[in-house]
Amino acid sequence: MDWSLKWKIFIDKISYNNYHNDTMKMLGRGLWVTVKIAVLGLLIGILIGTIIAAVKVAPKYKFIVRLADKICSVYTAFFRGTPLMVQLLLAYYVLLPMIGVKGVNPENVGVVIFGLNSGAYVSEMMRGGIKSVDAGQLEAARALGLGYGAGMIKIVIPQAIKNILPTLGNEFIMIVKDTSLASTFFIGDLMTQYLIVRGASYLPLEPLVIVGVIYFILTFLLSKLFGFFERRMSRADR
Repeated sequence: MDWSLKWKIFIDKISYNNYHNDTMKMLGRGLWVTVKIAVLGLLIGILIGTIIAAVKVAPKYKFIVRLADKICSVYTAFFRGTPLMVQLLLAYYVLLPMIGVKGVNPENVGVVIFGLNSGAYVSEMMRGGIKSVDAGQLEAARALGLGYGAGMIKIVIPQAIKNILPTLGNEFIMIVKDTSLASTFFIGDLMTQYLIVRGASYLPLEPLVIVGVIYFILTFLLSKLFGFFERRMSRADR
C-alpha cells in the first residue's frame, strides 16, 4: 500500500478552501469541547473528592458520619471498579431513559459522568494529601477556636491540594485522553470530529494521525504547565 500516495490524496482534499476551513473548524470545535469537558470534569471531581476525603478522615463518633463513610465507600468502589465507557453508556442509554429524562445534551452527560468518575479517584488522592499535612496544624486551629470543618477548609485542604498537585495534573491529562470514549454517542469532542472528517474524506488513517498529534501536543503542554506550577510552589516553600 502506497502511504505517500494516500497522504497526498488527503492533503489535496483538505487543500481546497471550503474543505480545509470546514476541517479546521471541526477539529478546533472538537478540541474546545474536549478541553471544556476535561476542565469541568476535573473541577467537579475535585469538589466531590474533597468532600469524600473529608468524610473519610473525619472522626467516626457520630452515626451520620459512619453512614456517610459507608455511602462514600460504595460510591468510590463503583466508579473505580467499572470502566468509564460502561458508566457513560449506562447514564446515557439506561439511567436517563429509566427516569424519563429526554433531550439532554450529550455534552452535559459527559461532564457529569467524567466529574463523578474523577471524584472517586481524586478522593483517594485528597485523602493521602490530607494525611500528609501535620495533624498538629488542625489541632492548633481548633485550639484557636476554629471548628473541625473550618480548620479543614482554611488550613488543611489548601495544603493537601498543593501536595497532590502533580497527581491532579496526571488526573487532568487522563480525563483529556478519556474524553475520546464519549465519542460513542457523538458528544462533539475531538474524536467525534475525527469520525466526521473520516467519513467525509473516506481516508481513516490520515485524520487519525492529525488528531493523535493534537492530543499529544495538548497533553504535553498540560504536563509542562503543571510542572511549572509545581516548581513555583516548591520554590515558595524553600
